[in-house]
Amino acid sequence: MKVVFRVDASASMGIGHLMRCLTLAESLRQRGVHMHFICREHAGNLVALLQQKVMPVTKLPAPAVSETTYGEDYAAWLGVTQAEDAEQTIEVLKVEKPDWLVVDHYGLDAEWEQRLRPHVNKLMVIDDLANRRHDCDVLLDQNYSTEGEQRYTGLVPDTCKLLVGPRYALLRPEYTAHRKTLRTRDGQVRRVLVFFGGTDPQNVTGMALEILSRPDLKYLDVDIVIGANNPHRKTIEQQVLRRPHTTLYESRPHLADLMTQADLALGAGGTTTWERLCLGLPSLVVSIAENQVASCVALHRSHLIDYLGYQDKVDATGFFHEIINMIGNHGRLVEMSLAGQALVDGLGTAIINETLG
Repeated sequence: MKVVFRVDASASMGIGHLMRCLTLAESLRQRGVHMHFICREHAGNLVALLQQKVMPVTKLPAPAVSETTYGEDYAAWLGVTQAEDAEQTIEVLKVEKPDWLVVDHYGLDAEWEQRLRPHVNKLMVIDDLANRRHDCDVLLDQNYSTEGEQRYTGLVPDTCKLLVGPRYALLRPEYTAHRKTLRTRDGQVRRVLVFFGGTDPQNVTGMALEILSRPDLKYLDVDIVIGANNPHRKTIEQQVLRRPHTTLYESRPHLADLMTQADLALGAGGTTTWERLCLGLPSLVVSIAENQVASCVALHRSHLIDYLGYQDKVDATGFFHEIINMIGNHGRLVEMSLAGQALVDGLGTAIINETLG
């Protein structure tokens, strides 16, 4: 069997789409499935990581204008028209018709998918926006929503198989492994994990580190993780040097070990949300992209996370007081831990494996 992934990463769109595809690809490869990635050469792409993982990858030409200028205009993230991207992708697929084409891109929709249909056997879409039509056989949306499958009514064919909810979250096997030996969380906070995604353009990491350096919180052990595309590395390094009991980590294949050791996480929405819930790690969340807001709000209302708001609405004073409040409420932290583990069991990747056959 051959599976092709059409997915991008960049300094603007982040790395989450590619990383969850890589998780699925590595799992499929263990079964002997042949893999191929198709990625555009955006600034901050992760083609080198795919090559390091010995994943065959074809690079599509860089866009004429950097997509970093387009903000949340998802259609513009593609860097070219859907018709041009489809034509270039079809050219790559001419070598061998794949059994499955997996598409994970906010800039692609039914227009692109219909062009690709004759060149693939089956098509799977990974999405979490539910804001455009898709022409696919399977749609995976691992986000949390009280609407469930109803979010996609009228957006996918009647024959499309919907896999909606965090139980389908694409998590690496390390999370399942650490979950099996996870210690019982008692609500005491001694160690804090800070990770605001692979890019963090507004430097919420720096704000969090500044807050954790205040006298009332300086006793805590702190692990800081920054991604390869973080533009604030030097500033953060200086902050870490000034704060005792603080360790800085660069890009890592997973955070399962650090999440297991931590008692509280300060982080963004997105893929790491499901990783934290799987390991029962209570979290205080700031959304760093518009597409994270709806899911964060829903999780907060269900008492699964504590949501502070969108990054440009969060101030250091409110952030500090919420950390203090969480640390002082042991019962609340225990409840969040148990609820998170009940919601995300870490078996999503195995389910998707079976779905692809």
